[in-house]
Amino acid sequence: MEKIASFTVNHLTLMPGVYVSRRDTDPVTGAVVTTFDLRLTAPNREPVMNTAECHTIEHLGATFLRNHAIWSKRVVYFGPMGCRTGFYLVVFGEVESEEILPLVCELFEFVRDFTGEIPGAKADECGNYLDQNLPMASWLAKRYLERDLSLALAGDETRLMYQP
Repeated sequence: MEKIASFTVNHLTLMPGVYVSRRDTDPVTGAVVTTFDLRLTAPNREPVMNTAECHTIEHLGATFLRNHAIWSKRVVYFGPMGCRTGFYLVVFGEVESEEILPLVCELFEFVRDFTGEIPGAKADECGNYLDQNLPMASWLAKRYLERDLSLALAGDETRLMYQP
């Protein structure tokens, strides 16, 4: 079996950032789809996210993205990586990391600043509604913005493009 591309990235040196993970053309519709790796923690070097804060970021992120004035119709999917070091953002179109970066910053500012009831976090709306942690989700969003996305915004290639 052929190894998928994301497993060929050296996770021992991968830094938190915003990376194009995959770009494909759907053979049925012809639509181009870009998958982004939004990496919040340094794999195998920092603690992974607990499921509660990961779940909260997923609920807030999906709600924010699907209601965004410009990007909502282009968002295909937003959800956590199984390893709990980040999230996948899938959008229609051929999009580069630098182009999606402002949206990612808006998204994590929304998570950082969110107060109130987490969307979709009721028993009749979610299969694991009690597994939420808004304070930790806010902390992770703040750290990602200040520590990692600020470097990406400054053009740090190690935060925008997979390194060999």
